[in-house]
Amino acid sequence: MRLVVLSGRSGSGKSTALQVLEDVGFYCIDNLPALLLPDLIRLMLKDDRPLDKIAVSIDARNQPSNLQQFPEIMHQLRQLDDLSIETLFLDAGEATLLRRYNATRRRHPLSDNSQGLQDSIRTEHQLLEPIANQADLRIDTTRLSLYELRDEVKLRVAGRTEQTLSLQFESFGFKHGVPLDVDFTFDVRSLPNPYWVPELRQYTGRDQAVIDFLSGSEDVTEMVQDIQAFVEKWLPRFRANNRSYITVGIGCTGGQHRSVYVTEQLAGHFRTLMDNVQVLHRELRQPASD
Repeated sequence: MRLVVLSGRSGSGKSTALQVLEDVGFYCIDNLPALLLPDLIRLMLKDDRPLDKIAVSIDARNQPSNLQQFPEIMHQLRQLDDLSIETLFLDAGEATLLRRYNATRRRHPLSDNSQGLQDSIRTEHQLLEPIANQADLRIDTTRLSLYELRDEVKLRVAGRTEQTLSLQFESFGFKHGVPLDVDFTFDVRSLPNPYWVPELRQYTGRDQAVIDFLSGSEDVTEMVQDIQAFVEKWLPRFRANNRSYITVGIGCTGGQHRSVYVTEQLAGHFRTLMDNVQVLHRELRQPASD
C-alpha cells in the first residue's frame, strides 16, 4: 500500500493537490485527526482487498498536541509491513498567502477575535513545523499557478513509482528569493553572465546562442562537473535513507541564463542514470533581468 500524507499552510494549495491525487486513483481523506492515522492504516492493511493508494490530508485544525506527536506517528507507520509512506508539504511566502486570502475573502481556520489573518498565518507555520520537518517533498507554490501546481503534483507524486527516487533540478534567481522547497542550493553567480552581452540578453539558457556562450567557458564546465559529482556521490546515501524526493536548486542573479543552462546540463546527465528526473525553471515566466 502506498500512503501519501499531505499537509501545508492554508492557502498553499492542499485542496488542489488532494484533488489531483484523487483524479489519478488515490483514495483521499481530508482533515484527518493525526492520532487516528496509525489505526486507520492498520485497519486498511488487514482488509481482504486493501487499497493500493491512499492520500490523507492533515492540517492545522488538528489539536496542537496531536501535531507535536507527528514524528512518533510516522515512526509507528514505518514499522508496518507492506506500506510505503511519503510526506508532501506545501507552502508559500507569507505575502502570497495574505494576498490569496484577501482575494478570496475566506476566513482563515485559525482566525478568531484574538488574532487576525497575519498572526494566524504565522501561528499556523509554528503548528505545522513538526510535519514540515518530516516532509519527503516540499513544494513552494508562491510562484505556481493552479495549473502549474496540478502539473507538479502529477509529475512528481502521482507519476512516481514506489521504489524510485524523484530528482528535480530547479533554476531560480536570487533576486527573487531562494525557493522554499530545495534540498541543496548551488550558487552559479560567479560564472560569466550572458546578460552583459547585448546580443544575448533577450535569450535564456535554453537558447543555442547562450548555450554556445556558456559551454565555451572552462569555469562553467568545471562548475557543472563539480555539482554533478556531488549529487552523484550523495544520491545513493539518500536512497539508503528511504528518501523519495530530492530537489537541487541552481541559482544565478535573475534566473534566466546561467542557472537555466546549468540546470539543463545536469538534468541531461542524470537522465542517463535514472528514470525520474524533472526540471523546473522558476523565473522563465518573468521578464529577463539577469
